[in-house]
Amino acid sequence: MITPAEIIPLRRDSALNPERGVLRFMTAGDVDDGKSTLIGRLLLETGSLYSDQLAALECASRRRGQAAIDLSLLTDGLEAEREQGITIDVAYRYFSHGARKYIIADAPGHEEYTRNMATAASRAEVAVLLVDATKGVTRQSARHFTLARLLGVRHFIVAINKMDLMAFSRQAFVERAREVACLAGKLGLVDIISVPVSATAGEHVAARRGAMPWYEGPTVLEALERLSPARDLQSQPLRFFVQLVGRPLQPGQGRRLMGRVESGTVAPGMEVGIYPGGRSARVRAVLGLDGPVERAHAGDAVTLMLDRALDVSRGSLMASPQSPPTVNSVAQATLCWFDPEPLRTGQPYALKLGTRTVKAQVLDIESCLDMDTLAYVPAGTTLQTNDIARATLLFQEPLAFDPYTRGRSTGSFILIDEWSARTVAAGMLLDAAEPSHNDWAA
Repeated sequence: MITPAEIIPLRRDSALNPERGVLRFMTAGDVDDGKSTLIGRLLLETGSLYSDQLAALECASRRRGQAAIDLSLLTDGLEAEREQGITIDVAYRYFSHGARKYIIADAPGHEEYTRNMATAASRAEVAVLLVDATKGVTRQSARHFTLARLLGVRHFIVAINKMDLMAFSRQAFVERAREVACLAGKLGLVDIISVPVSATAGEHVAARRGAMPWYEGPTVLEALERLSPARDLQSQPLRFFVQLVGRPLQPGQGRRLMGRVESGTVAPGMEVGIYPGGRSARVRAVLGLDGPVERAHAGDAVTLMLDRALDVSRGSLMASPQSPPTVNSVAQATLCWFDPEPLRTGQPYALKLGTRTVKAQVLDIESCLDMDTLAYVPAGTTLQTNDIARATLLFQEPLAFDPYTRGRSTGSFILIDEWSARTVAAGMLLDAAEPSHNDWAA
């Protein structure tokens, strides 16, 4: 049973420290590695739970015949998740600690729901990956490491969980940490740390309870606090996807181009290019929710008005002419195939990138990732569920994009089956100068 001492908030007075912004991180791991319990413990020990939430957890745990509170129920919101004891959907949770706010994406561990894990990783700056100390690194663990790496996550915290079942053995932790280090070496991961954890006992999640005095490194929370967001979107070139075009409010006022600033900043007087066409204009006004603003930053939803009439529609990409996007009808990409129906090269799909949708087809599959060896091997003409491959795409019309390594929002896409409307794959566009995937596994 959770004692009162365990629910004392660790939150510090944020007024003593400057605001450090928001850090997005995801959790993932194989089935029953303890992801949801770790998040529940993190929320509990940072004082992020209300008394009514704790009371509801206690009642739900008793209904399941458990004497102690089951912290995993905090993130398992679907009835099917609670019945099966697994995570299916991505569960988002929020908390603050010290001078920073956190957004957690709890990703499912089962191979069947790998697409949801990819969704969580696509916006995460840090991955907290769990490894069961009693099982070690599994095939699905390797898949999660690989997907997080492909989707641009650069900081990895590995929680070697269930150390209580290994009698908090230092040797057991060292052996599992070596497995993690071996996998990290194959994937080229540099910023990675392993932490011995017992999410059930609350050891080294947010606090130290003395069960492993031989460990002198940071807890999971301390490791998160030491990180800075990996990307400064405001310092990058302007990227603005047009989501909606509004008619002029008054004669001669010009159309209103609504959307979100994906990166960079935009201000009146700036020159912008409209892609894929490439024609340019100057921004006449930037409108926020409460009227004109002097400058809009990455993440802001605003309305832009130009000094001249151009052919701009939903899906157009407005960008800095000094740092234009790539415009092409052919591109190479890393594909993560999710659908039960196999990929067929040459079959038309709808490709959605930002707010733009174009018809596309996979011309050929260059190589496919072998999850056992983490090496890319020659591929056939099709992909099966959860396959990861490098492929060449053909677009029906020119598409403006950035390589994924330069811009997540302008370099990531999904493929949609036009008949069933199912999302069949997610992809990351590559730059021609990027090293081949086989180099990663060397």
